[in-house]
Parts: sequence; C-alpha cells; structure tokens
Amino acid sequence: MPSKYSAEKASLGLRLGALGTLLFLYVPILIIFLYAFTTDEKTFSFPLPGLTTKWFGVALGRADLWSALTLSLQIALIATASALILGTLAAAAVYRSNFFGKDAISLLLILPIALPGIVTGIALRSAIGSLDIPFSYWTIVIGHATFCIVVVYNNVLARFRRMQGSQVEASMDLGANSFQTFRYVVLPNIATALLAGGMLAFALSFDEVIVTTFTAGQQTTLPIWIFSQLTRPRDRPVTNVVAMFVILITFLPIFFAQKISAEASDTEGDK
Repeated sequence: MPSKYSAEKASLGLRLGALGTLLFLYVPILIIFLYAFTTDEKTFSFPLPGLTTKWFGVALGRADLWSALTLSLQIALIATASALILGTLAAAAVYRSNFFGKDAISLLLILPIALPGIVTGIALRSAIGSLDIPFSYWTIVIGHATFCIVVVYNNVLARFRRMQGSQVEASMDLGANSFQTFRYVVLPNIATALLAGGMLAFALSFDEVIVTTFTAGQQTTLPIWIFSQLTRPRDRPVTNVVAMFVILITFLPIFFAQKISAEASDTEGDK
C-alpha cells in the first residue's frame, strides 16, 4: 500500500537545497571531465580554445601510468578478497555469539571507517615500523584491508539481522553439517550483501591515497601518480584524463552496490 506521503511534492526550498548540494558535489567533477578534452595544455581557460581527444592516446601510451594502474587494481582486488573473508567471519561471530565486550568489539571493527585516513595511515606506519617490517606491496594491502573490512562487516551484519534464525536451525535439524548449512542456507541469504560490500570495498581501496602514502615505500599507486602529476603543468590534460577514468571506475561499483542493496531490500519487503 503506497504511503500517504508519496504523492506530496517537496517544497521549493527543499528542491533548491537538493539542487545546490548536487551542484556543489558534481560541478568540480564535470570540470575535470571538460578539461580532459581541451587543446590548451598550459592553462585552464574558459571557454575552451578547442576540443581534442589526443590526451587519451597520450595517457594510454604512458608506461608509468599502466604500472600504477596495475598496482592499484592488484591491491584493490586482494584487499577486497581479504575484507570479504574477514568481514564475513567477524559479522557471523558478532551476530551469532553473546559474550562480554561484544559491543566494544563491534565498535572497534567499525572505527577505522570513521577515522580520517591520515590518522589510520600514521598509526599503521608507526605499528609496521616498530615491528621492523619493511614497507612493501603487502603493507599496502594490509592498510587498505583495514577500512575495507568495515564495509563488508556492516553489509553482512545487517543481512544476518534480517535473516530468520529458524532457517539455520531447520537445516541442522535435517542433518546438514556446518559447511552444508553455510553453503545452502546462509550463503544464498547473504550473497547480495557480500556482492554489494565487495563492490564498495573495491571502490574504496582503488581510490584510497592516504593509507597508501604512508605504507607504499617506493611503489606508486594510481592516486599517488595523479598527485605527482599536478606539479607538471604540461601534463594537466593527461592528469584530467586519468582522473576521469578513476572517477568512472569507482562510480560503477558504488552505483551497482547501491542498486543491488535497494533491490534486495525491496524483495525482502515484498515477502
């Protein structure tokens, strides 16, 4: 039954406020897209002196760009896989068990996403340095996984709370072992939450720069590559092209994750 408020229109002030917020958020992104096609490589003059797509070819021909892109993708994929495993296990433990300090542990699991990235980066660098662990590829993965776990944990825990516990009990009563119960009962129920959480974790990891800066050593990921190019005025159009691709790559997982979560909620609401 539709809500009694569904037919009401928002006030003019509310609509103007929403429009102003969207413009504030997305006009800078549109400017980046616009100047990726400029023919002037030195200044950001407006209107544009002309339009060209040559900077896309220049960007694709940069070996250092491909190296940074490959490293960022590898880190994002491994960090996401680690977050899916650890976040799911943590959510299952918190949901299914009652123990002393449960709320405190849940808070500690969520805390990394609330802390500024610079704080997390400094803390990780200090901890890794105090253990005499050399900064490498794997320290970047560890840094990214710390906040990716939070996204998966929140999604899976929310789905566990909406899942009927009687389904697990019925499976075990019918003779299924723990693995069979997880495969045929639990996993189908949390599959969309895992998919949405994994997409969000990948997007967060791919464009994260603060943690990478403090744990990367001599390796360069794509966000750091972009920042290093800002000191080279002649490379500004190329930097804009790469920034545009980063925005698109991170936008798509977030868009599909939101779509999957919304469809899953609608499906549960219809039951």
